Amino acid sequence: MSGAVPARRGAAPRVRVARPGAARIGLFGGTFDPPHVGHLALAEWARVQLGLDQVVFIPAGMPPHKAAKSQTPAAQRLAMTRLAVRGNPAFAVSAIETRRRGPSWTVDTVREFAQTHPRARLWLLVGADMFDTFGTWREPEGILACATVAVALRPGSRRPRGTKWARVGHGVEWLDNPGLEVSSSALRTRAARGLALRYLVPDAVAKAITDLQLYRSGS
Repeated sequence: MSGAVPARRGAAPRVRVARPGAARIGLFGGTFDPPHVGHLALAEWARVQLGLDQVVFIPAGMPPHKAAKSQTPAAQRLAMTRLAVRGNPAFAVSAIETRRRGPSWTVDTVREFAQTHPRARLWLLVGADMFDTFGTWREPEGILACATVAVALRPGSRRPRGTKWARVGHGVEWLDNPGLEVSSSALRTRAARGLALRYLVPDAVAKAITDLQLYRSGS
């Protein structure tokens, strides 16, 4: 994993930072089924706008809001995510959620990163659509006690004038990223039809999807 020092099995990866002072780390969770150029563009935009030392991609093991049977196995999603970030020293991948038993609760992940990086400042990267339901997440106050929530605009979404969560814990920050109309579900449908994914996912990810025959009917 580029830029990270191996930690104990299942733990949050330690981040190696070149500049002095506390590390600035972005945590980017998702199913990444598959990881695509929209994910990478958002991570890079957040890195630059927030001045992050590293963005850690965290594939979910068992997302509470999605049916397990509809997902690609965690090991394959983890492998694709590692292929997607390869070559960018500011990007890393953590297996903390794919190795954890039970549902992948965001608050547990953020707390573990806070414990393993006590001097770091953390940001949790989420899309505006997911942030709309933030109040229904497990312990949203616990998340904000450990990290600032950085909300990315989605196509057609607008930055609200205010949110009550901005006054809780580390608060909320809005990114001014351009919205990219790319979705993993649309890419799975495209792959199922045998259509190319070139320029929609990194070449290494496209090759893995082809070699493993992912998303094909009956696979």
